[in-house]
Amino acid sequence: MIACNMFVCQERVGRVCGNLRVLSSYWVGEDSTYKFFEVILVDPFHKAVRRDPRINWISNPVHKHRELRGLTAAGRKNRGMKKGHLYNKMMGSSRRGCWLRRNIVKFRRYR
Repeated sequence: MIACNMFVCQERVGRVCGNLRVLSSYWVGEDSTYKFFEVILVDPFHKAVRRDPRINWISNPVHKHRELRGLTAAGRKNRGMKKGHLYNKMMGSSRRGCWLRRNIVKFRRYR
């Protein structure tokens, strides 16, 4: 259940801090009511980020709001997009899409 909570946390922070990009997050602590996560945000317009070849990929416009599309590590885990034979029901980005692709018979038009 932590992945779902972390995913929601990333979404909320991403909405509030629209000018920053969400890189990842991690668990900090919890009490009887709340769980606490720290979210790592990156400023895509900072010169140190733009000049560093290891992190400047996040400056591209295609990476805007990765957290809202489920592309962070917690988002992919929440969508069930891990690797291995237990996760092959998610090939094709969704469980429903995978099921449809495997269970609908498609015939060519003129056979």
